[in-house]
Amino acid sequence: MPPKPKVQFHDVNPFLQRVRAFLLGREHTLAVRFQDLLATRSPPPPVLPDGPAHKLSANYYFTRDARREVGPPEVISPLPKQIEASGATEVKRITPGKPYSWD
Repeated sequence: MPPKPKVQFHDVNPFLQRVRAFLLGREHTLAVRFQDLLATRSPPPPVLPDGPAHKLSANYYFTRDARREVGPPEVISPLPKQIEASGATEVKRITPGKPYSWD
């Protein structure tokens, strides 16, 4: 909370302030904003660590674009277990199909 200002702002007289505080159960906050209670317009700039794109040289958009890192789908399912007693059968791997074309 900001410190009490040196200048008294326009409000009701002290007796009515105490009555209002008793009825509200708390101190009343004025809705009008006064210059002494406002923050400055020029706060100091934040101190942030440098990131991966903080340099201007050799920092092209296409090298930072996540869409360029996307590739075709990869087969991630492992080979199914083979039973030695059934004979030598070739296992077919699961692969994605052909992409759909609007042509």
